Amino acid sequence: MVKTILSSNYNFPGQKSIYKGKVRDVYNINDDYLLMIVSDRISAFDVVLPQGIPYKGQVLNQIAAKFLDATSDIVPNWKIATPDPTVTFGHKCEPYPVEMIVRAYLTGSSWRTYKEGAREICGIKIPDGMKEHQRFATPIITPTTKAKQGKHDEDISRSEIISRGLISEKEYNLIEKYTMEVFLKGSEIAAEHGLILVDTKYEFGKKDAKIYLIDEINTPDSSRYFYADEYQKRFDKGLPQKQLSKEFVREWLMANGFQGKEGQQIPEMTDFFVNEVSDRYIELYEKITGEKFIRGDITNVPERIEKNCRTFLKSF
Repeated sequence: MVKTILSSNYNFPGQKSIYKGKVRDVYNINDDYLLMIVSDRISAFDVVLPQGIPYKGQVLNQIAAKFLDATSDIVPNWKIATPDPTVTFGHKCEPYPVEMIVRAYLTGSSWRTYKEGAREICGIKIPDGMKEHQRFATPIITPTTKAKQGKHDEDISRSEIISRGLISEKEYNLIEKYTMEVFLKGSEIAAEHGLILVDTKYEFGKKDAKIYLIDEINTPDSSRYFYADEYQKRFDKGLPQKQLSKEFVREWLMANGFQGKEGQQIPEMTDFFVNEVSDRYIELYEKITGEKFIRGDITNVPERIEKNCRTFLKSF
């Protein structure tokens, strides 16, 4: 039994190239389409951990697919079909070199920057006297450059993006509009399930002079969620917020002496821990979507993916 997919090296009809990221293997089909396999790899502290997590790829792929479908009336997106529980097939777009980060609360990296004295993020003024996890009057967009492998993304302002010619002013205005509308729709869906969409990132690309929303959206790997029923009580008492994200994996690694620093060894991932992480990802799916998770057949995941993708490509 091969219960997870850690790596792939398929040779599909029309395949031009493969790109392998931390979690996704992306197949270029005829320079027009992408076949994106969301693996069961899991990363933390910029390190891919040695063992795969059963159903993780399915969880992320299906959450992203649901949110792409739910926002397709707002902005065109790259998704065409999901031929396998862990695979999305869609348009190959030329990505814009900027990621659109939306923040509705002062938390995470924005809080750390604020605590150090900064009162401006990406050209946006932040008022004095704010507290950690405090809600902004309105959500703010804090873009970052898309760093090449091995480098970190860097904050950038709207004016810098336009002045440096990264995106034209006309296109940036439209991307900014799409970003906020998609975020507000995601926030509405989250609220229906007792959650707060705190912050997230979106990526956009262009094909045939048309702007598309690309990659994953509103997944627990790219977003932060708070539990709505506990937010105010915890905020008033200055307590950490209960989060819906993969933060629990980072906490386990830190408790076992690993933070991705040089010389540190990744702790052994026991079967018990791997299954616990798998269960948590399924819990994330059910909480975010409000639906029961239907487990895919994991008798032989790599074989299943190849069969489903080949069948789909023949019929497409």
